[in-house]
Amino acid sequence: MRVLQVCAELFPLLKTGGLADVCGALPGALARRGIDIRVLVPGFPAMLRGVPDARPVAVAGGLPVGVRLLRGHMPGTDDKQAIPLYLIDAPLLFARDGNPYSDAHGEAYADNHRRFALLGRVAAQLAAGLDPQWSAELVHGHDWHAGLAPAYLHAAALQGQRKVASVHTIHNLAFQGLFPSQVLTELGLPLEFFRLSSGGLEFHHQISFMKAGLHYADRITTVSPTYAQEIQGAEQGCGLDGVLRERAGVLSGILNAVDDAVWNPATDTLTAARYTAQRLSAGKRKCRTALQKASGLTQQDTQPLFGVVSRLTEQKGFKLILDGLPALLERGGQLVVLGSGEPELVAALQAAAAAHPKAVAVTVGYDEALAHRIVAGADVIMVPSRFEPCGLTQLYGLKYGSLPLVHRVGGLADTVVDCALENLDDDSATGFVFERFDQPDYQAALRRAFALFARKPEWQAVQQRGMAEDCGWDAAAGRYVEEYELALGRAP
Repeated sequence: MRVLQVCAELFPLLKTGGLADVCGALPGALARRGIDIRVLVPGFPAMLRGVPDARPVAVAGGLPVGVRLLRGHMPGTDDKQAIPLYLIDAPLLFARDGNPYSDAHGEAYADNHRRFALLGRVAAQLAAGLDPQWSAELVHGHDWHAGLAPAYLHAAALQGQRKVASVHTIHNLAFQGLFPSQVLTELGLPLEFFRLSSGGLEFHHQISFMKAGLHYADRITTVSPTYAQEIQGAEQGCGLDGVLRERAGVLSGILNAVDDAVWNPATDTLTAARYTAQRLSAGKRKCRTALQKASGLTQQDTQPLFGVVSRLTEQKGFKLILDGLPALLERGGQLVVLGSGEPELVAALQAAAAAHPKAVAVTVGYDEALAHRIVAGADVIMVPSRFEPCGLTQLYGLKYGSLPLVHRVGGLADTVVDCALENLDDDSATGFVFERFDQPDYQAALRRAFALFARKPEWQAVQQRGMAEDCGWDAAAGRYVEEYELALGRAP
């Protein structure tokens, strides 16, 4: 089966969040299952710098003026599993350092519709044979950035070209790629695709790249079973719940996974020590002490160290964290935060760190090595999100014996079992889960974390139970293959 994955981020080349981790790990897992997988990304500077073997493709067919198609290989793939990587070299659109979607002031680029329409258009052209040496049977696009790929494939089929199947994966429905209707003439798609009665692009008189993917793809997936149900309701459907209910028959939730080659406490060279579930205490203690020392915190082990690696947004539950911080500190807890985002949250966290320099440390920005050190050194990884399609941080916490503290929503509900007495009794507990998104429920989860930390044998048993969870990509890759078969009209 020949599959083209289309995405805007790809670890380790370019990462702003979990999307990059998924798109970087899934191709290898699919290749191990015998899928002929290739990947298409925009030629952002970081992408081009990270693929030194990229060379121009002698294309069959036309590309816009000033645009080239390059082909190299995904970094980290060996000769036996060298996964081809296509890059769209379009300097006028992509040659901008920093964030791939917005400028230094956080404003979305005014030409994002052109930038990511080109990604979808080239995906459809590659499926049709733009590279004379290869064509795709199926295009798998990720999030709104690739949302127009199924629309271009549908338009090509209407013109009599070979039918190419498509799968569209929602990573976060809150980001939809919305643009004024006037840009329709720049997209090169039929005008009827925007008609109010049946158009797949129209969303409240705007153009939605995400809706295009949901409307025209043969199959739709999202990143956890619970989120697949939640987005069919008004609260988390972001205005697209009606479309998703109409297409519920082709919608599935496939839980994200963890790349064991990148996130593995037994082999992680970015942390102060390596350890396993069987040899846990000494290695974990070294990682904790190193994190406290590097962060300027008091080096103590009598109360838990809480870690957060996240975008700093209200959605991620930072109001709960900030409002609950006095109680956490009164109990002797410590907090280490890494992330960037909303200025008011950044300022509040920095003020807390200034007021409590031995108990609170905040690093603004993103640092992959520090993220690993926080996950390995923290006793508790906090993901108290208002909503969370899947979440990867809590999965990293499970693998590293850092117990997740989460809100029961989306993928967090699918991956963490609360340390209630009955769950401790039957050895199913893996973390701390609160039901209602409010301070009393959040505080109750915090109290459970402090109480269990004081019971070292039970704490270690929960750590080992979490580390035993199968968070690998093999099972998820198998589910994606099933979706591909369904999209192609084959029995899985």
